[in-house]
Amino acid sequence: MAAPVRTDPAQNYPGFIVPVGHTEPVPRRIRAYVDGRPVLDTRRARYVWEWPGYPQYSIPVEDLTGAELEDEGRTEDWAPGPVRLHALRAGETLRRSAAWVWQEGSSEGLEGTVRLEWNAVDAWFEEDEEVFVHPRNPYTRVDALRSGRRVRVEVDGTLLADAPSCVTVFETGLPTRFYLDKVHVDLTKMQPSDTVTSCPYKGNTSGYWSAHTTAGVHRDIAWAYDFPTRQLQPIKGLMCFYNERVDLTVDGLLLPRPAPVSRATFRR
Repeated sequence: MAAPVRTDPAQNYPGFIVPVGHTEPVPRRIRAYVDGRPVLDTRRARYVWEWPGYPQYSIPVEDLTGAELEDEGRTEDWAPGPVRLHALRAGETLRRSAAWVWQEGSSEGLEGTVRLEWNAVDAWFEEDEEVFVHPRNPYTRVDALRSGRRVRVEVDGTLLADAPSCVTVFETGLPTRFYLDKVHVDLTKMQPSDTVTSCPYKGNTSGYWSAHTTAGVHRDIAWAYDFPTRQLQPIKGLMCFYNERVDLTVDGLLLPRPAPVSRATFRR
C-alpha cells in the first residue's frame, strides 16, 4: 500500500526574511588573500543582500591593503543601487570585472564601498576562521538534531534507504534535510562520484553518490560530510538525499517534493 501523502504545503519551513537591497554592519574582522598575500583587512565591512538567501561583504575601498582597483569604465544598476565595475590587481595577478564600487543612490552605508566577487580572491576569513562559498548569514540558523523519525527513500519505485532514525538538519530557507547512517542505505544501488561542494555552515562534502535504478541514473542525489564544522558534528559520516529529487517517506507519510531554492528569480 502506498504511503499517505502529506497535505501541507511543500514549503513547510521558514523562508528568508531579509529583503533584497538590505544592508547591516558586520561586527567581525574580515580578511581576504590572493596568492597567499592579504588583499584586504577590515573591521568596517557591511553585509549587503543582493538576494534574500545570503549577503555579501562590502568594504571601504581604503581597507584594500594589498590590492588596487582598476576602473573598467562600465556601470550597472543592481537592486541595492548603481555600481561601477573594476578589475582587482594584486601584485602580478589581475582579476577582471572582480569588483563593484557602489555609487551615489545605493542602499544605506554602501556608497564608496567595494563588493568583491567571492571567487576573485583565494580565501576569505571571518576573524581567524576560513569561510567558504559566501558569508554566513546572521539571520540564518542551522541546527542538527538527532531524531527517532523513520525515513524511507525511494526513486523510480526503487528503495534506496530505510532508516529507523536520523539526524534532522533545520536550515533557514531550506527544506528539512534527513541525514541517515550509511548502514541503512542500499549502497549496491549507489555509485560514488567526484563531485565536491562546500557550505559555509557545514564545510566541504567528502562524497557524492548517484542512484542507479531500472529507469536510469539519477546523478548526485546524495552526499555526506565526513569532516563537518564543529557546529554540525552530529551529521558526521551520515548520508543525505535531496528532498527535491527523491520520494521521502517520514514516519509513514510521503513528503511532497519541494521546489528547488534558487537565486535565479532575484535581480542583483
